[in-house]
Amino acid sequence: MIKSLVGRIAGKGVASQDHSPANSGHGTPPRHEPSHKASPGAQHDGDAGNDKGNKRRRRGGKAKPDVTPWSLDEFQVDPLEGQTRFHDLGLREELMHAIADLGFKYCSPIQASILPHTLQGNDAIGKAQTGTGKTAAFLVTIFNDLLCNPIEGERFVGEPRALVIAPTRELVMQIAQDAEDLARHTDLQVSTLIGGMDYQKQLNRLHNTVIDLVVATPGRLLDFMSRRDLYLDHVEILVLDEADRMLDMGFIPQVKRIVRATPRREVRQTLLFSATFTQDIINLSEQWTYEPITIEIEPDHVATDSVDQKVFLVSSEQRYRVLNNLLRSEEATSVIVFANRRDQVRRLHERLRKSGVAAGILSGEIPQAKRTSTLEQFKQGKIKVLVATDVAGRGIHVEGVSHVVNYNLPEDPEDYVHRIGRTGRAGATGISISFASEDDAFLLPDLEALLGTRLECTHPPAEWLV
Repeated sequence: MIKSLVGRIAGKGVASQDHSPANSGHGTPPRHEPSHKASPGAQHDGDAGNDKGNKRRRRGGKAKPDVTPWSLDEFQVDPLEGQTRFHDLGLREELMHAIADLGFKYCSPIQASILPHTLQGNDAIGKAQTGTGKTAAFLVTIFNDLLCNPIEGERFVGEPRALVIAPTRELVMQIAQDAEDLARHTDLQVSTLIGGMDYQKQLNRLHNTVIDLVVATPGRLLDFMSRRDLYLDHVEILVLDEADRMLDMGFIPQVKRIVRATPRREVRQTLLFSATFTQDIINLSEQWTYEPITIEIEPDHVATDSVDQKVFLVSSEQRYRVLNNLLRSEEATSVIVFANRRDQVRRLHERLRKSGVAAGILSGEIPQAKRTSTLEQFKQGKIKVLVATDVAGRGIHVEGVSHVVNYNLPEDPEDYVHRIGRTGRAGATGISISFASEDDAFLLPDLEALLGTRLECTHPPAEWLV
């Protein structure tokens, strides 16, 4: 794929590598021939201006990873009818080594549908819920392309080649962790930019290391751009994850500024993922992508078959009693409880702690350092229960969650699918329990319409009402 290579510093020529298909190693088709001058579509909205000379730009080098002899022959996966193996995609051996380490053998439906196109450099719009494997799909695309098209000339710090934008801090951190896992056998460098964490520490990494991939929330990314600590005019691949959530959270004006700071859409690859395709999302995708392919993974294809969904009819007064008894049962080993608002989460967390339940809280009002440590304690089993809002819950990827409890039915049916997707992961089974009472039972028909199935409503076990 021909990438946009624009001037780094006025008056300084930079050697660039031929990114033609013959040199890519993957037969990537060319896009429109980019200009080596900043194009109108790549102007910097006032926060990433071209006067880079105003700040001292430090050159950086990258240490090579420890190379352990490994051959693809060590990773044998038999062909299976109806399944796509990662072997079938022509990926770089460094990536296949990491995929083997992670135990991945066959692509998920969205990976099998989208990777043959994105690996060839095409833009893509993916409709998929969380837990479908979309993160690995865009990370594999990014890393394979960067490995096949190395920059041999001079590079500068603060100029990433790929950018992933996601709406929540937890989701950004999870994507970055997945990226580190997939890049473990390469010299590709990943940086995470999120609010609520030490700006200087994040800046030091950008200044001391040549970063290939930046994963960021919109607000913190704009902070770095406005201070001239980060430039996006060399971004070759742009990923917008959970675009619907960014729209709901009011991030789209910020994202528009970020997109305008990257090369024009004809010379960058853009991947956009969303759980829903509203008209607003369709309009944005038309603005930001170039001749994209569209892949839709409908909810009935999402891995919710591994989740036993239960709806308990309870009064508002019975909710807490039922929850408390559930948490004390032997089968409830690791539980995430969702409520709709921060104040509900806060009050519920306080009641559980007073009842002697080892519980943590995740919501937007909790400092990021505290949220990170709480999530780590939950992963390690030091706390049994997480009480969370939908915004914070989007980034929770923890194996072994036995139950998800909807203390309140979500007002947005899509959030229900995201919530129950926190359990029944990685081949395991899980249980989701939703409380429906007089103040939110009217939301059930919309949930059933989205799921395409009827949710059976029952009363909780009698012993849980005591």
